[in-house]
Amino acid sequence: MAKNFKDLSEREILALAITLEEEDGRIYGEFAESLRESHPATAKLLDEMQAEESQHRASLIDLYQSRFGNHIPFIRRHDVRGFVSRPSLWLVGPISPKLVRRTIESMEAETGRFYTLALERTTDASTRKLLGDLAEAEAKHTATAESVEKEYLTTAVRKGEDEATRRAFVLQYVQPGLAGLMDGSVSTLAPLFAAAFATHQTRDAFLVGLAASVGAGISMAFAEALSDDGSLTGRGRPVVRGTVTGAMTTLGGIGHTLPYLISDFRVATTLAVIVVGVELGVISWIRQHYMETPLVRAALQVVLGGVLVFLAGILIGNS
Repeated sequence: MAKNFKDLSEREILALAITLEEEDGRIYGEFAESLRESHPATAKLLDEMQAEESQHRASLIDLYQSRFGNHIPFIRRHDVRGFVSRPSLWLVGPISPKLVRRTIESMEAETGRFYTLALERTTDASTRKLLGDLAEAEAKHTATAESVEKEYLTTAVRKGEDEATRRAFVLQYVQPGLAGLMDGSVSTLAPLFAAAFATHQTRDAFLVGLAASVGAGISMAFAEALSDDGSLTGRGRPVVRGTVTGAMTTLGGIGHTLPYLISDFRVATTLAVIVVGVELGVISWIRQHYMETPLVRAALQVVLGGVLVFLAGILIGNS
């Protein structure tokens, strides 16, 4: 059962501080390992911060032993009400320097509030002195982190790391998502409009479009997930890529299928054609923005393919 912070004794507050410093150090270490290959400067910063946390923990243990003996109660953050539960970000991935720095700022702010709140709620002179020492140690840790960041994370290094992060994002999310969106938006045009113009029944067209979209999404998801494990290409985890590709494929087909929920055939078809135009425009913009393809060339390639498939569907449906 969690205990109220105001009910902690001086001994328990110090034991909790030791646990917090140890936990923070381990988090910095996990972050450093995840970024060491792709972002060495940030990893070096995290190594320095982990070393600082280790020194703080050692100092706290020495202080505890001198006052309370060798047995240190194992008190964790979730044993005390009021602490924010930290998600295991290092197990989620992908980890970026920006995410790491934002997380570190949050961690340091919470630790600072811990010391400040403990100091405000304590009236015993010896306890106040103890908490003041802890607050001073935390302030020194923050200053050290800032100085290390200025030394190692120069503007040039930050620019390089940001570019590496962008490349990873494109490889792991944009490319598989774009492939799925293109396939879903283009490949489903023929069966959808063939069914629409063959039957002139919006419900039949909707069912065909829905089946084609879902089927294409499942097919593309497995194809992408089984293409490679990402270890050599840097394209990330297969399950994530497959999920992104499958979802975007289904979305690309569903977009111009939904208008056929309207019972009026002409209205539904007109809206479907408009949606197709929007989809092709979005695909062209993504290719230009992330894949560095000239917008005119991207638009011509995508629109030409889409128009050919669209016409094929109409011709087959009217035959």
